[in-house]
Amino acid sequence: MKKVLITYVSMSGNTEDIANLLMQEFSEQGLDVHLEEMESTRIEDLTSYELILVGTYTWGNGDLPYETEEFYEGLVDAEISGLKAACFGSGDHAYPKFCEAVNLFYNQLSVCRSDVYKDTLKMEFGPETDDEIEMCREFAREIINWVLNEKGSVSHVS
Repeated sequence: MKKVLITYVSMSGNTEDIANLLMQEFSEQGLDVHLEEMESTRIEDLTSYELILVGTYTWGNGDLPYETEEFYEGLVDAEISGLKAACFGSGDHAYPKFCEAVNLFYNQLSVCRSDVYKDTLKMEFGPETDDEIEMCREFAREIINWVLNEKGSVSHVS
């Protein structure tokens, strides 16, 4: 069974709602998934997972939320080369840099030589409609297929 960590930060609950939907889909697909707030996530524990997902909202005009800064900076010294990772988050198109903190985490994980999933999940506010909920679930299924295919395992997840 694959061990997955979903770490996130949420101010209004939108990113947390996305994280919960991802967790639900991973659990339904038989993965051992752990969900925790980023402030509680220990960098040194990341390597005990086969996959990490990092979720964040974007503060102001494209900044990282202050609650993510320690984790973000700690990634540089982490031994996460080759660790599979993916990024997601919520934002507001009223700001000039929609979901920019998601991009910042994606780039930071790439610089740290993690194996980062090619796509990110960015959502205006939170998942409220059936289509938005399905978008979250589909993102999780795509990541599962990516991880399984890389390992040479079954290529289809229902």
